[in-house]
Amino acid sequence: MRSIELFPIQAPPGADQSLTSVTTLPLQRITDTHWKLPKGEYKGNYVVDVPIHLECEDGAVFDAQGTKNAMNIRAPGVVFDGCRLVNWGSNLTEMESGIFIERTAKDSKIINNSLYGPGFGIWMDAVRNVRVEHNLVQGYEQLRSADRGNGIHVFATKNCLINANRVWHVRDGIYIEAADDNDLTNNDLHDLRYGIHYMFSHRSRVTGNRTTRTRTGYALMQSRQLTVEGNHSDHDDNYGILLNYLTYSTVRNNHVTAVQSGVGDAEGHIAGAEGKGLFIFNSLFNVISDNSFGNSAMGVHLTAGSEDNHIYNNAFYNNEQQVKYVALRNQEWSHDGVGNFWSDYLGWDRNADGIGDVPYEPNDNVDRLLWTYPQVRLLMHSPGIELLRWVQRAFPVVKYPGVQDSHPLMRPPQLLPAQGVDS
Repeated sequence: MRSIELFPIQAPPGADQSLTSVTTLPLQRITDTHWKLPKGEYKGNYVVDVPIHLECEDGAVFDAQGTKNAMNIRAPGVVFDGCRLVNWGSNLTEMESGIFIERTAKDSKIINNSLYGPGFGIWMDAVRNVRVEHNLVQGYEQLRSADRGNGIHVFATKNCLINANRVWHVRDGIYIEAADDNDLTNNDLHDLRYGIHYMFSHRSRVTGNRTTRTRTGYALMQSRQLTVEGNHSDHDDNYGILLNYLTYSTVRNNHVTAVQSGVGDAEGHIAGAEGKGLFIFNSLFNVISDNSFGNSAMGVHLTAGSEDNHIYNNAFYNNEQQVKYVALRNQEWSHDGVGNFWSDYLGWDRNADGIGDVPYEPNDNVDRLLWTYPQVRLLMHSPGIELLRWVQRAFPVVKYPGVQDSHPLMRPPQLLPAQGVDS
């Protein structure tokens, strides 16, 4: 390899003079389109404005000196590979980012980079066919969550892949807004507000990801036709999977465990959040099957007109409270003779077909008493409470609308292991 003084592919005329083209750097030629940047500290704000593969040698660091973007990707077909980027701007209104992928940079690849800074990590701005893979994105832990940018911010993109990235100490790990037909796979997201946050985005796939110690693992809002499959949520606060105005989507084969109750504080924890494995708010026409929700304060909370969902072949186990249902219509949580497994089900199976003979009704009048007076939970499994439940079933003078599983499973279903990170 040899250093060059004049890069053979010149930047287009009229280029942004506030950014320094990477063609001015001491690049070493590997091929006509593949160039390596030697180790060293490169201060300022740079732009890749020619279609090349730019590979950084170990120890090559871009330092934006606390202002603007560290790197803009402008040309199409760029490969930006193995670079370290630090100390970019913190102005969230100006979308200051470690790597800002402009809408002209279609068919580019952002791979194997390491980012550490206060604003957004990687911003994808209305671009097409971009791959963002195997990057490390770390925010400033000392900043309040609301003052951090998102790790990977996806705005109005199409046909993009976000795969095998690790993101922590930012606001939301991956935030998707008005972006359709994208794939989020095998990402490791921890110590965040939301792990994956969807808004107004459709026909996308969320598979094989893992969230840990977030304030909501997967917040899926105002979107439709999502496939959410094979993901983990482990020791998240408030919510494992949250569905808010989600329609015509599939939530399958996800594993949610140990969701913790929220604590009200200045960081935005939600006071009174019961640690819900699954929260369904005004979401319709979804299939929710083959998931496990366990060891949490609450298995599932459904409210606000969430109807016409198929909820079956899931396992709800060892939750302090299995179901909270706030609505005025009865709902059946089984499909084609297959219900769900409930670890607190006390029915029987006389014909040994694996299906309980007595429906599971998790939100009876006793449950409503527990919601109104939470301190009564200390007696939840006492003989007195069980007697109240038996009296209510035997003499149903007043029965409120609620959830019924007419075909409860006697054993946990054979669920596939979740895919992706450390599965």
